[in-house]
Amino acid sequence: MKKILIAVLFITLGLFLQAAGDDTPQERYIRRYSALAVEEMHRSGVPASITLAQGLLESGSGLSRLAKEGNNHFGIKCHVGWTGKTMYHDDDAKGECFRVYDSPEESFRDHSDFLRYRDRYKFLFDLERTDYKGWAYGLRRAGYATDPNYPAKLIKYIEQYDLARFDNLTPEEAAAMPAPPHKIEEPVLVSEEYSFAPERTLYSLNDVPFIYASEGETYASIARENHLFKSEVLRYNDLKGDPELLPGTIVYLAPKKNKAPAGLDKYIVETDGEDFHAICQRFAVKEKAIRKLNHLSTPVVLHQLDELKLR
Repeated sequence: MKKILIAVLFITLGLFLQAAGDDTPQERYIRRYSALAVEEMHRSGVPASITLAQGLLESGSGLSRLAKEGNNHFGIKCHVGWTGKTMYHDDDAKGECFRVYDSPEESFRDHSDFLRYRDRYKFLFDLERTDYKGWAYGLRRAGYATDPNYPAKLIKYIEQYDLARFDNLTPEEAAAMPAPPHKIEEPVLVSEEYSFAPERTLYSLNDVPFIYASEGETYASIARENHLFKSEVLRYNDLKGDPELLPGTIVYLAPKKNKAPAGLDKYIVETDGEDFHAICQRFAVKEKAIRKLNHLSTPVVLHQLDELKLR
């Protein structure tokens, strides 16, 4: 009987030690935020394993000052366009400004959008969702972190805690995932019949037909060729007067839309002074509509990491 009691005691102690081992800060973080990471994957396309690994690494498993006091799990700094709450923390330099969120959910959402809507990271969404190594090395290549060991650290977390299990989707869930940004932005050949010049190759963005200008063309010549008035073509392209037309320029032949396609909810500015008109042309949206949506006055002056709502 005594031997049985000792055996039971050892088994109980072993189970206790195993349970204690599962209650590390990393395991607690994963239990608390895995569902949120999966939710963000469904919304944005960022693999849940990558989100969780970055959160673990950058927030110290949720124990960093930024995470505890500012709900900032990914170390996102204020930048010029940030109008929310702030806190100051020593990072690359002393007393840097960081974003403060009302909840961890806001931090996770901002992180997902930071990746999906910045041009430098959009190539990542062309990778397979389950290619966590490609994502880890791609983040480093795109300049997300200066640490040369950053990818290896993410991969270690993913493999140590089997975070890749959160990337698994049913066929129905996979079909409902948002398309990669590059796929949505890609011009498509128009097959429908329009009353435009039949010999020209006609494309479409955001369901708005357009052509690429050729050498020597003007807005007036394109208007004549496509049975339109010059004033119409200029209005469709948010232009006035007699602007120069360079070869390869997109020229819309119908009114642009008031909002971008689904899956392109916003655009995050890459550099100071980006051309607002060029951004609106790129996404086939009207300048007036985007100014109104973002409460912008004219002229629009953009700074790095400003966020432009597109829908």
